[in-house]
Amino acid sequence: MHTATRSLSAAEVQELAELRRDLHAHPETAFEEVRSAALVAGRLRALGLEPRTGVGRTGVIATIGGGRPGKTVLLRADMDALPIQEENEVPYRSLVAGKMHACGHDCHTSILLGVAKQLRREASSLPGAVRLCFQPAEEWGGGAEAMIADGALESPRPDAAFGLHVWQDLDLGKVGVTTGPWMAAVDEFNVTVRGVGAHAATPHQGVDPVVCLAHVVTALQTIASRGADPLLEVVVSVTQLKAGTAFNIIPGSAWMNGTVRVFDTGLWKQLPERFEKIVQGVAGALGCTAEVDYRRHNRPTVNDPAMAELARAAAAEVVGEKNVVTDIRTMGGEDFSAFLARVPGCFVAVGSRNESKGLVHEHHHPRFDVDEGCLEIGAEVMLRIARRFLGA
Repeated sequence: MHTATRSLSAAEVQELAELRRDLHAHPETAFEEVRSAALVAGRLRALGLEPRTGVGRTGVIATIGGGRPGKTVLLRADMDALPIQEENEVPYRSLVAGKMHACGHDCHTSILLGVAKQLRREASSLPGAVRLCFQPAEEWGGGAEAMIADGALESPRPDAAFGLHVWQDLDLGKVGVTTGPWMAAVDEFNVTVRGVGAHAATPHQGVDPVVCLAHVVTALQTIASRGADPLLEVVVSVTQLKAGTAFNIIPGSAWMNGTVRVFDTGLWKQLPERFEKIVQGVAGALGCTAEVDYRRHNRPTVNDPAMAELARAAAAEVVGEKNVVTDIRTMGGEDFSAFLARVPGCFVAVGSRNESKGLVHEHHHPRFDVDEGCLEIGAEVMLRIARRFLGA
């Protein structure tokens, strides 16, 4: 770390790693985070806080009140794991078959508990309040919205929200803070095209939904190539196609599934109508009917410029100006966007890659693992963000 002034003691840094490893060994997927939530709530009670559990089904919130009036800042960590079989041979490998913390949420939970411990010590000198938000179900979406619907942004309403993600595209010691959009919206589509089945040798006696679906796949690419400003990135990916039961039978229907990713909020709002128009137009022209199920998982993750500058300054105190990266973006999605759509804030990336230790596997890989040095850096950055925002 850049600064010689560290908020956490060596023993507390070790505690972060031990907690992260405990969580890693006991992964729980979306809305099943019962053990994780109980662990979090127990740690918060031990600090003298009064956590509210069952928020958004399995989430936990608690508030650290400062010694004098002021603003409220929300700090969020996600708790859920992925349905992946871990391949790492480490002492803390997953003990649950088919489930793994392959994205770093175990790190986020550990970091926020460390931050909570330190802020609790500083409470008497803090103006305002800190809302601690331990969220379920980020991976499949819905956790943030569930917590918000259950009052996570009420009593009092936060004036800003901050979160972080350990990031394998950044080396340990780097911190990413991007102004504006830095993670894409995540939409999913399912399309069923219906025609008339026939023998493959007499296609004229039917209406071929496979040919129709092939044209739909091609036509949808015009959303990016001809339907959007070339300076606004958008990706339409068809990832699954299913049709038919035999080599000599034209089926009566064909199905596809995929995703649309985009940064620009204005374009994102237009996508469902554009998508529907293309699918229905192609299907109608080829004599088929189409059913479109277009679902929105996450909106674009957009960092508020002022909050991003605050986070950048805090990160620079920890890792140095030269180690703060300000231009990272990804077509991956994140449901912290639900908080940022309601209150200004910033989502920060904390470098966790260490090639010398072989810690290079990407998020969602069965051998994903991080350099645990990212835990102290993440905690220190979040502490300094909270202090700066509250004016401590």
